[in-house]
Amino acid sequence: MATAASSDASHSPSPVGRGVEPLRAGQGNSFLLRKLHSLSGIVPIGAFLLEHLLSNIEALKGPAAYAAQVKFLNSLPLVRFLEVGLIFIPLAYHALYGVYIAMRGKANVIYYPWAGNWMYMMQRWTGYIAFVYILQHVIRQRFMGVSLPEHPGAAFHKVQMELSNPWMLAVYVIAMIAVCWHFSYGIWLFAAKWGITPGIKARKRFGYVCLVLGIVLAVMGLASIYAFVGPDYKNAPADVLPAQSWLEVPTTVSARSTQRLALSA
Repeated sequence: MATAASSDASHSPSPVGRGVEPLRAGQGNSFLLRKLHSLSGIVPIGAFLLEHLLSNIEALKGPAAYAAQVKFLNSLPLVRFLEVGLIFIPLAYHALYGVYIAMRGKANVIYYPWAGNWMYMMQRWTGYIAFVYILQHVIRQRFMGVSLPEHPGAAFHKVQMELSNPWMLAVYVIAMIAVCWHFSYGIWLFAAKWGITPGIKARKRFGYVCLVLGIVLAVMGLASIYAFVGPDYKNAPADVLPAQSWLEVPTTVSARSTQRLALSA
């Protein structure tokens, strides 16, 4: 009896540590869909987020610099194909399937208030916030009001007018922090699920890296928001590019006139 009991005990699975369920890859079609969901959060969505934050930081240099960045992005080859194929479609899949995963999951922070459960809950709620914010942001900035691809000089003024509403400013600030948290923790999950950080020590160390990354991205995003509402560029022109073109004409005419005068002399 003792031998049989010890044999059964030796073959019993090891107990699972406290916190959320172990990281699982899923079964059947769920395996592929979850892998695709995890990958899409890094490429192309994560890459687009980094580019978006770097582009928005140009607002700190003023309306003209921001307009030049918007004009450059819209002048890229096949920009509409890139916009739909590498941004809208992956973003829609990641958001909708992410909501599906979140709705099926459970976070037992009341009965099991450990770090893993809190992180899971935060990832789920920041995902909800990011989904609603990005949806309204794309609709309002891309498809409503003045068309920025045709009028990039109006980009700064358009964002500034939207952030002049205190409620919308609060939405932007909260959403910026939520998006940066969601992306940074998503990188940590991606590394754990794809076997990049095997072991508890590797995941703990990489967690600090993701934390620093999230803070840096959040500071960049909040700084760009401040550029639109701060005192440096209050009441920005509705469209800065026509004003620049008008200023360039006299310089050109003056140069030609000077050249003609020199030739005649």
